[in-house]
Amino acid sequence: MFSRRLKNLDYNFLLVIGLILVMNLLVLSSAAAATHEGALYYVKRQALWIVLGLIAAGFITFSFDYSKLHQWHHAIYGTMVVMLVAVLIPVIGHMAKGAQRSIDFGAFVLQPSELAKIMIIICFASYLSRRQGEVQHLKDLVPCFLYFAVPFGLIFKQPDLGTSLVFIVIFFGMLYLAGARPSLLLKIIGGCLGVIALALALHFSPLHMPLPLKDYQISRLTVFLDPYSDPTRDGYHIIQSLVAIGSGGLWGKGLYRGTQVQLNFLPEPHTDFIFSVIGEELGFLGAGILLILYYNLITRTLSMAFKSRDSFGRLIIGGIICMWLFHILENIGMTVGIMPITGIPLPFMSYGGSFMLTNMIAVGLVLNVYLRHELMLF
Repeated sequence: MFSRRLKNLDYNFLLVIGLILVMNLLVLSSAAAATHEGALYYVKRQALWIVLGLIAAGFITFSFDYSKLHQWHHAIYGTMVVMLVAVLIPVIGHMAKGAQRSIDFGAFVLQPSELAKIMIIICFASYLSRRQGEVQHLKDLVPCFLYFAVPFGLIFKQPDLGTSLVFIVIFFGMLYLAGARPSLLLKIIGGCLGVIALALALHFSPLHMPLPLKDYQISRLTVFLDPYSDPTRDGYHIIQSLVAIGSGGLWGKGLYRGTQVQLNFLPEPHTDFIFSVIGEELGFLGAGILLILYYNLITRTLSMAFKSRDSFGRLIIGGIICMWLFHILENIGMTVGIMPITGIPLPFMSYGGSFMLTNMIAVGLVLNVYLRHELMLF
């Protein structure tokens, strides 16, 4: 049975993941070269998280049938809420850069909001698959909003604006995949965007209406419209990123030779702005190769979703696609100045243990769903 499962794995999907991970370690060794800890520190830790992620992905792929998660969705949801509450408790949660969003275990730091992305995808997939055809009207969506409200509110409280936005995309993406009317979803999204635009206009007007966001969050959401209005503070990240990517040209300056990276002009080069490192040191060619790999990742994952044997499996993979796609579009858009700075990392590329583990667990879930379809054919 095990050999049959190995035979039925989607090796094209695994190859794409493997190539992105190799590129990650290579670029990370340059991106972190000028940091205080040095490149070896980050590369070793990232490699360790990749190995742990591969173990987790392998375990999730082969050890159980994903359909059993239906039975565990209450426990998963409860565990998610407990973790998100725990991180807000001062004696448990670890404060860093003005946000309390992680738990320090000494040997490693865990960010519950990252794992919460996968947990909410599983729970919401279970919720929607048991209510097929029941999300057609606005009143049907009220329980769905309430289902998401608790974890969303706890993550927003940390504050973690980037992950909060990921939750919103997962929510609407999975509703669409579950059969909600596109016109209804567009009206809701349009109405929300209208309210946000009005709130921002009133905030920047003489009325200075208060918003439920910190000043730096508001600046990050709006500064991309004109980064040169504040080039030494809020606009600095975008400007330096644009300089890095633009100076790379077609072929790039070469690994370890990017001036923006190696001279510490580019902020957070190993996490949020690692795509800028690729643009400067590997050029348009390197950036294009990564985009092609991401395209293949999304299309292969989408094809596996269509082959799922049930709606629960399709919704799990669909939620993961929404998560990956938004991370990719927002992160890259942020580095080229067409999206707000939200601190959303790049899948399989940005440094971060919890983020890497979350993405590898997602890989395991995708393969689990796909494998059960393949085994059903025999």
